[in-house]
Amino acid sequence: MPMFTNIFRTCLLTSTLLAINCHATTAGLSSVPEIKSTTPPATLQKAQQVFQLDHKRWLSLEKSAIRLIAADGSILAQYKIRAKHLDLRSHQSHWMALTYDTDSQQSVVLQIDAASGTMRESVSLPAPPFALEASCWYRDQQSLLQVFLIGKEGISQQWLMEPQPRLIRQLALPPQSEQCLSDDASGRLFLTGQYGQVWSYRADAEGPLQADLLLNTTQKKKHGNRLVALSDGKILLAQSSHQWLWRADRPTHLQALPPLRQPQRLSALIALHSKQPGTRWWTQPENSTTWQIQQSASATSLPEKTPLPVAIVSPVVQTASMQQFGDSADDPAIWRHPADAAKSRVLGTNKKFGLMVYDMQGQLTQALPSGRLNNVDVRQQVRFGQDATGLDLAMATQRDENSLVLFQISAEGKVSEAARFNTPLDKIYGFCLYQPPSGGLQAIVNDKDGRFLQYRLQYENQKFSAELVRQFRTETQPEACVADDKRGQLFIGEEKRGIWVLPAAAESSPTMQLIHATGKELVADTEGLALYHSEQTSYLLVSSQGDHSYLVLDAVAPYRLRGKFRIGMHPQLGIDGTSETDGIEVTSANLGGVFAQGMLVVQDGYKRMPDGQQNFKYVPWSAIRSALQLP
Repeated sequence: MPMFTNIFRTCLLTSTLLAINCHATTAGLSSVPEIKSTTPPATLQKAQQVFQLDHKRWLSLEKSAIRLIAADGSILAQYKIRAKHLDLRSHQSHWMALTYDTDSQQSVVLQIDAASGTMRESVSLPAPPFALEASCWYRDQQSLLQVFLIGKEGISQQWLMEPQPRLIRQLALPPQSEQCLSDDASGRLFLTGQYGQVWSYRADAEGPLQADLLLNTTQKKKHGNRLVALSDGKILLAQSSHQWLWRADRPTHLQALPPLRQPQRLSALIALHSKQPGTRWWTQPENSTTWQIQQSASATSLPEKTPLPVAIVSPVVQTASMQQFGDSADDPAIWRHPADAAKSRVLGTNKKFGLMVYDMQGQLTQALPSGRLNNVDVRQQVRFGQDATGLDLAMATQRDENSLVLFQISAEGKVSEAARFNTPLDKIYGFCLYQPPSGGLQAIVNDKDGRFLQYRLQYENQKFSAELVRQFRTETQPEACVADDKRGQLFIGEEKRGIWVLPAAAESSPTMQLIHATGKELVADTEGLALYHSEQTSYLLVSSQGDHSYLVLDAVAPYRLRGKFRIGMHPQLGIDGTSETDGIEVTSANLGGVFAQGMLVVQDGYKRMPDGQQNFKYVPWSAIRSALQLP
């Protein structure tokens, strides 16, 4: 199925209407011709739902068919179906109509060419395992077309429609919802209830299901509300004598409009596109045939600052999911095979089990039951003292014992536990390794209370030991840290405050400098940190958990912000995007194929397509470099 773009459309509801679904966005409105709201043909007076496609064509949902009607009332095309709702999207010269058969419960997409007067079935969805009450379109930030199927008792589904239909997730929504409508620009899904309730949800499948109750008027009779998407991106909520507007700059509130002087036919609403200031729509009094224009003042508030553009990249590999439900996956690390990049490994912590080891295809190769591990880091070819033998080591924080667990990695990528070191911390949390230029290895670990402890690891007579060499702290809860071995810098993340840098050497004073505070760009919590080193430059990557995105900064002063990206879904491979990411890791090493320029690995807080336990996603560095136009 092709990609779809929104243009303005108008819709008219007749006196027998059960629900209305209209959609428009502000994108490209200046190039859209103004559509005159001409009187519909008399043959449409008994239709359940009517849309004006252009000056000469109307689309009607009637009792037993969807009909394409000419201005003279003649039927140009029809599709036999018993349906209650209709929603439209436009694509170039075509319209795509979404509805469902009330008998079979199958959802159907019709492709409509208004100019040629043709209509045909494009695709259908299988009947869901619940009774359908409503359906509506949604297009995400990747311009991927999706469908919401709203169940009568609250059980609902979200489907991806391209390149072929695929279930994204199951949802639990308010029971007895009668109408749904999505707004792409704000990423919100609106639902109306039987007795005047209106809810607003995050439409994006990634992240938690978030809802706001916008209105609860406790109507005594059913069908008390109607939703219409207006031409400037606002949502009109109408009742017989009251009207409200929803605005993207006030996402949790409805703006009350002056009450109507007389009751209106909710079935008779037409949204108008106009080049005049403000938002306009037609209404009609209950006992009148005369149309009246309603208008709200245009919003005068402007954004204080143009938001940072957010690029979207796609993962190409996802790991096997955790066996445990809930918050289990946390932090990844990458081990590069010394001879064959295809045999490299990704280590990932499982906070409910231990250490998981994956191959480059995301398949699980080992599962070490080491307890509740939180953060993990890897260093290769570590040399201690005069010993010329380089060791590949990984270390992780163990939250049951408040200890550090050391792992050794063989030349073939097999991981085994080598030692455990107790710490005096009460709630051990974040962790990273530092490999000084002089050799050896140091471990930097923190507590939720802000304490940081730095240990020097030693290896003698095939035994490991650890010596505390430095202590410092942050004012509030930290977690992530990453050491720049080459430059001797340590970056740490304070979850609510931002990113700090200080000398990594144990003998240096731990004087910290705040290089990027939380705010509009870095949205708390500040989570995973990772360093990408190339021959030309070095970048610091940060998980901005609060808005499910990632920042790329220069890893050297003045720590310029290079860009921001999100990880969206890969429809062709059936891999979902990422959200609420904890740990991340990146490498510039040539890992072969699409990972020739390196690879980013991120923890995914919500597994979708289909729903499941958490896992990790692999993203080619080349995709990030291209999306952000990095040198």
